[in-house]
Amino acid sequence: MPVSKDFYSAYAQGYARVAAVTVPVRAADPAANAAATLEQARACHDEGVAVAVFPELGLSGYSSDDLFLQDVLLDGVLAALAEIVEASADLLPVLVVGAPLEVGARVLNCAVVVHGGRILGVAPKSYVPTYREFYERRWFAPGDDRRGQTIELLGSPVPFGPDLIFAASDVAGLRLHVEVCEDMWVPVPPSAEAALAGATVLANLSGSPITVGRAEDRRLLVRSQSARCLAAYVYAAAGQGESSTDLSWDGQTMIYERGELLAETDRFPDGPRRAIADVDLDHLRQERLHQGTFDDNRRTLADRTGTFRTVEFALRPPAGDVGLRRRVDRFPFVPDDAERLALDCYEAYNIQVTALEQRMTSIGSPKIVIGVSGGLDSTHALIVAAKAMDRLGRPRTDILAYTMPGFATGTETKDRAWRLGRSLGVTFSELDIRPAATQMLADMGHPFGRGEKVYDVTFENVQAGLRTDYLFRLANHHGGIVLGTGDLSELALGWATYGVGDQMSHYAVNTGVPKTLIQHLIRWVIESGQFEDETNTVLDEILGQEISPELVPADDDGRLQSTESRIGPYALQDFTLFYVLRHGYAPSKIAFLAWHAWYDAKAGEWPPGFRGEHAEYDLATIRRWMQLFFRRFFANQFKRSAIPNGPKVAGGGTLSPRGDWRMPSDASSAAWLAELEANVPEA
Repeated sequence: MPVSKDFYSAYAQGYARVAAVTVPVRAADPAANAAATLEQARACHDEGVAVAVFPELGLSGYSSDDLFLQDVLLDGVLAALAEIVEASADLLPVLVVGAPLEVGARVLNCAVVVHGGRILGVAPKSYVPTYREFYERRWFAPGDDRRGQTIELLGSPVPFGPDLIFAASDVAGLRLHVEVCEDMWVPVPPSAEAALAGATVLANLSGSPITVGRAEDRRLLVRSQSARCLAAYVYAAAGQGESSTDLSWDGQTMIYERGELLAETDRFPDGPRRAIADVDLDHLRQERLHQGTFDDNRRTLADRTGTFRTVEFALRPPAGDVGLRRRVDRFPFVPDDAERLALDCYEAYNIQVTALEQRMTSIGSPKIVIGVSGGLDSTHALIVAAKAMDRLGRPRTDILAYTMPGFATGTETKDRAWRLGRSLGVTFSELDIRPAATQMLADMGHPFGRGEKVYDVTFENVQAGLRTDYLFRLANHHGGIVLGTGDLSELALGWATYGVGDQMSHYAVNTGVPKTLIQHLIRWVIESGQFEDETNTVLDEILGQEISPELVPADDDGRLQSTESRIGPYALQDFTLFYVLRHGYAPSKIAFLAWHAWYDAKAGEWPPGFRGEHAEYDLATIRRWMQLFFRRFFANQFKRSAIPNGPKVAGGGTLSPRGDWRMPSDASSAAWLAELEANVPEA
C-alpha cells in the first residue's frame, strides 16, 4: 500500500538541518564580509540547511574597536545587510548574522535573523562584557532591557529584543532563539528562559578570542546548556581575519543536542568551515514531555517566559532524501567509543554486583541458587553473583549452581557450564530434568509422552517450568534465593515462560541489561581481570556461541533451535526497544533510523571488540521484524507487570512496572502497527 508520508525525508521524520559557520573576515570591510557570508549561505542552501549561524559582528568584524562608532562602518553594515536580505529570497536557510546597529542614541551588538528576502527580527546582545580583554561597553549598550520592542531597519518595522522565538510554520518543532557570546556565560542566559518559552534550537553568535583553555570552557557551557535546556545549541565563533593586535581567534564551531556533540569543525582553520547536523526535534519534544520538571520550571518563571514573542515564517524545506547528517549507532545501548564503552561496562557490572550485595545483606545473607546453561545470560548472572560473594567476604561455594539438561541441551554447552562453575569455585551440580519432563508430558496426555516427536510450546514450557520449579524448591531446601538470569530484551519480547518459568525468581539481576550489551559486559570482565585465567578462557568461548534456548532437538540437518530466527535479530529488536523506551518514537521514525544504521555494513562504526556478523538489513527486513516486535511487546506486558525486583542498569531505561515503564497488560498494539503499515514502505 502507498505510504502516507515522505519516509526517506529527514525533514518529514522530524529533523531540521542546522549549521554553525565561521568565515574569514576583513575588519571594518562590510562588503567583503557580506560576500564571504553569502558564499557560505549558498553552500548551506545546497546542503539543505534550515538554519545557518554565523559569528558575532561578522559583517563588520568583531575586532573593529572604535570604528564601531564611525558612520562609514555603520552605513557599510546596513548596505551589506541589505545585500544579504535581497539574496536570501532565493535561499533555503534562515541566516543569523552579526552586525553593529544604531538604535536610538546607542549602538547595539546584534544578531539579525534573515529569511526569504526579509528580516524576521533582531536579537541584541543582552550582557556586554567589560573585563580583562573585553571593552565592549565602550561602544555597545546592553540589550537586556529591550524586550518587546520594534525598530525600523532597512525601511521596515522589525521585532527587536532578546525575547524573540522564530518558529517555522511548516517544520513542526523548529523554534529558534538567538543570543550573542557573553549571554551564554552569565548564570541565567537568555536562552534558558527562551527554552522554557518553547525554543528548541538555541543559537550563539560568538566573537570569543582564544586563550589557552577557553575552547574547553566554551564546550562545557554549550554542552551543559543544551542538556539543561533539553535543546540543540548551535555555536559559531570568530576566526581567521580578525585583528591580531592583542588577541588571536580560533573559529570554533559546534552543535550539541541535549548534551551530545553532533558536529564540530577544526579550530584555527584556513578558510571557511561549516559544522552541519540534523537536529532531532522529536527527541527534544519527547524529552520535555517526559521531564515534567522542565515545565514546572517554566511555571516558576512564567512572568518572564510568558512574554516571549513568536515570529512565524515558512521554511519550505526540501522534499525527498537529503540524507541524514548525524550519527546513528547500530547498537544504541552500546557506545562505539572504546573508552566510553569500558566506563559503561564498569558501571553496569558494578550496579548489578552492588545491588545483589545489598539485597543479600538485607534479607539475612542467604545462599544463591542459579541455573547455568552455558549461555550468555546465565553466565553473566553467575559472574555477578561470584563478585558479590567476594565483596561480602563469603565463600563462592555459597553459590549453588545447577546445570539442568533437557531434551536439546548440547554437549558443548553443558561442558562450558561445568567448566565455568569449577573455575569459579562455586558449588556445581547437574540435575537431569528429562525423566520428570517425560513423566509430566505423559501425565498430560501430550504426544511426546507417547514417543511422538511433537515439539510445541507445551513441550518447551514444561522444560522451562521444571527448571524453575526445581530451583525454587532447591532454594527452600538449602536456605537460598533463586537468582534470575533473563535480560531486558527478553522481557521486551516476552521471550520467557511465565510464572513457574524463567520469568520468575527471587531477584532478577539481569532485567536492566539488554542482550546486545551483555557480550560487552562479559568481555569487559575478561579484559579487566575480574577473575582468573581459567575462568576467562571459558567466558571467551561462551561469547562465540549462537544464542539458543536449547529446548527443541536439532532438526534433520543438525541445525540447532535459533532464538533469533524466531523473534528476530537482537540487534534490530534492541534498536527498536531503545527508541520506544527512551524516546517514545513512532514506528516509522524508528524504521527510518534503523535503515540509516543498518543498510550498509561498511558504513559507520561498530562497537570495539564486537563479536558477531557485520550484518546489514534492508528496509523490508527491518519492517518485518519491527511488526513482530510490536505484536510481542504489547501482547507480553502481563509478564512484565509481574517481574521480580532487579536493578535498573542501562541508561536507555528499564521495563520494571515499579520503575521506568507502566503499561496496561491489555493495551492494544493496533495503532502502532497501523502507523508502521501506513508510513514505512515494504521495500
